[in-house]
Amino acid sequence: MTKFDQLKEDIVTGKLESAVANVRIALDEGLEPQEIINDYLIKGMEEIGQRFEERKAFVPNLLMSARAMKGCLEILKPLFKDGETATIGKVVIGTVKGDLHDIGKNLVASMFEGCGFEVINLGIDVSSEQFIKAIKEHNADILCLSALLTTTMNYMKEVVTSLENTGLRNKVKIMIGGAPINEAFARRIGADAYSPNASAAIQKAKELIRVN
Repeated sequence: MTKFDQLKEDIVTGKLESAVANVRIALDEGLEPQEIINDYLIKGMEEIGQRFEERKAFVPNLLMSARAMKGCLEILKPLFKDGETATIGKVVIGTVKGDLHDIGKNLVASMFEGCGFEVINLGIDVSSEQFIKAIKEHNADILCLSALLTTTMNYMKEVVTSLENTGLRNKVKIMIGGAPINEAFARRIGADAYSPNASAAIQKAKELIRVN
């Protein structure tokens, strides 16, 4: 145990005000922003993710933890100098064209940000052209596609094909998810990975870009 372990616990329990206060204390006592993120904030998000996997925590708990993490990052990110990084990878995420569902997608986006990724959330009803533009603009490492309808899930294949046609397919990893999606569908359309939930998505993303 260290004197700052309460900060990690604040993230796990989703206590925004306490987490922000403890981040300020840690900074006042000389901890570096990246150290705070890596040693306390990310570890807190990883723990709540593990609890979710074990069904010891639920979606509201994940959302509260992500909110606490976001509040801490708002303090820490401005402290990084040019050339430094507070992220372990860039993720472009969106619900595919024709689909207006975003609750699950937003939860995944929050978990990604909470676990150290930079997230570009394109929202709902996103076309392949919009995905490609964002990947180019942000030099993304991972593209996450979401769909909740059987009538829209096939648009994911169109996005993959567009990436192939523009020469970007080998430059970005593609992850897909949503209620009607499964591993077999992911393989069929040429995606790199399928994830059944937000917590599993984080681990899979780290594997894809070889982050421990």
